[in-house]
Amino acid sequence: MSAEFSRRVFAGTLTAGSAARVLGANDRLRLGVIGTGGRGRYLMTQANKAGNVQWVAVCDAYDIQRERAEKAAGTTVEKYADYRKLLERKDIDAVIIATWDNTHREIAVAACQAGKDLFVEKPLTLHPMEGHQIVKAVRQHKRILQTGTQQRTYPHFIEAKERFFDSGRIGKVTMVRTIWNGNGAYRNQAPPPGMEKKPEGLDWDACQGPSKKVPWHPKRYFNHYVYWDYSTNAQMGGLFVHMIDPVHWYLKVDRPIAAMCMGGIYLGREDRDTADNINGIVEYPNDLLVTFEANVTDMIRQNSEDIVFMGTQGRLHIFRWGYRFIPPDKGAPEITSGPTPESHVANWLECVRSRRPAACDEVAGHYSAMACHICNISYKEKRRVAWRKEWEV
Repeated sequence: MSAEFSRRVFAGTLTAGSAARVLGANDRLRLGVIGTGGRGRYLMTQANKAGNVQWVAVCDAYDIQRERAEKAAGTTVEKYADYRKLLERKDIDAVIIATWDNTHREIAVAACQAGKDLFVEKPLTLHPMEGHQIVKAVRQHKRILQTGTQQRTYPHFIEAKERFFDSGRIGKVTMVRTIWNGNGAYRNQAPPPGMEKKPEGLDWDACQGPSKKVPWHPKRYFNHYVYWDYSTNAQMGGLFVHMIDPVHWYLKVDRPIAAMCMGGIYLGREDRDTADNINGIVEYPNDLLVTFEANVTDMIRQNSEDIVFMGTQGRLHIFRWGYRFIPPDKGAPEITSGPTPESHVANWLECVRSRRPAACDEVAGHYSAMACHICNISYKEKRRVAWRKEWEV
């Protein structure tokens, strides 16, 4: 990454609305977090790094997670089991929502109605039409929403967009290959020992949200990704969503023509119902195909994650490890960049202050989730699925 670009990004691009800082101490944001598992607490640390925030309250269905979140906050906070109690507070400006996929829609809409700005973990939705409800609520209540697909705020992703796409250097891109293999978080794992009986301080019904209620099952809590009831097909909603979002961003597309997807449960069937091996193809207008491959049977982490843009004037490999641009001319030097710091929560906080749209807003979040949903429909129904007008927002 060039020194000039690095300086410009850190001075301006990732601090949209930095002029709001002249407000002084009054721009300290008062925050709450709903869903304080590992991901929720990680986002809290990102907010702490951004600075000028005050933690007011935390919420989780499990009392142990609430206690851990208070430690992450670094200060005494109010602790709730019911997210509605947290949203009733008038002393909270914005909330982080890091619950399971199945409760994103209801909590996000309620947060908008309560006048809170919101960061919603990916994928934004569990089902296609949920995005419409979230977009409507954000617009009606004039909220700032950031979806947790954070590639749009990494400096090297911004640089690559400018250098190879905005400039036209990569030429016409007709195919993008996305790959994320060997992710252990989505394996069919056993729960910790001693959890056969539900912990007293855990509200299992709250975890299940609007999904069908089933008796306590420790694996469903500790390994919820492998169940359709709680996740947007683990690897689609957990991994592909991160990769299709920069494709939409770079190539200015969002509504597919159609999708086809195949896969299955090839490792440790037991009672899981989401695929551990999956391949999808999504077709977009203007002669563009995007593929996705993922499995959890291969646990070799080396070279397991990549987005490959194949253009008529070059090929770009990019992900969180940096990027590598290969020119078409034999012997021409490659252009590379290493990894850069994550700034997604910082971008959201600055946009809350400035009232500018966040880098990955509710509309972008809806369409990135929709790419996953359309693949999931194809996977379940074993057919090519065409885009429907009703899915547009």
